[in-house]
Amino acid sequence: MIARFKDLCLDATDPLALGAFWARMLDGDVADAGDDDTRVDPRSARSNAESIWVNKVPEPRVGKTRVHLDLRLAGAQPAALLADGARLVREPAGDATWWVLDDPEGNEFCAFPAREGTRPGPFELVVDSADPAAQATWWAGVVGGTVEHESSTSSVAGASGFPWDYWVFVGVPEPKTVKNRLHWDVDMVDPEPMALIAAGATLLSEPLDEAHWWWVLADPEGNEFCAFAPRPTQ
Repeated sequence: MIARFKDLCLDATDPLALGAFWARMLDGDVADAGDDDTRVDPRSARSNAESIWVNKVPEPRVGKTRVHLDLRLAGAQPAALLADGARLVREPAGDATWWVLDDPEGNEFCAFPAREGTRPGPFELVVDSADPAAQATWWAGVVGGTVEHESSTSSVAGASGFPWDYWVFVGVPEPKTVKNRLHWDVDMVDPEPMALIAAGATLLSEPLDEAHWWWVLADPEGNEFCAFAPRPTQ
């Protein structure tokens, strides 16, 4: 293990409105993160990793949503989510027992019916992938955990710092072509990202200044993520 899962970041043209929407979806509170950004902190979160930073960007969303959350509903229908501003994209059909919804900026997510013994809220982070087995294996090598393989899906369970049940990589035919609107951050074990780069990550940018003290990298399939050095202890 060379890093620990830290949190999620969501690009937005209107972080205040989008942060308020996701606070309603996650039964959370919206905090001012400065520089026109916001942060959603679920009230029932088990760790800071369940927070979502909503960051202002100038460009609108384009292309398919390749990274999304799966939510477990409190009941059998997503009526409460729709009443709080989600838009219905697709209803359950065939073997698919879930609803596909999107947020006000068009980011899709999935909502599953309640299940006994589980709590409402996020339970999976899902990433489109050309090679799910390779991606799950790579990320398990970075953040630890156990890899499970199915026909077109591979998942990681028990990754360091990961707050949900599974980190799922789903096989899709189309390649990644644009920046992901939703990405994850990691806390590194080392003060520099050399171990990540040696493992196969690509360096996209270095820290800009004291206010932007992280590296931006991409995994073997080009998914952007931010890597933070360990904070010095006081």
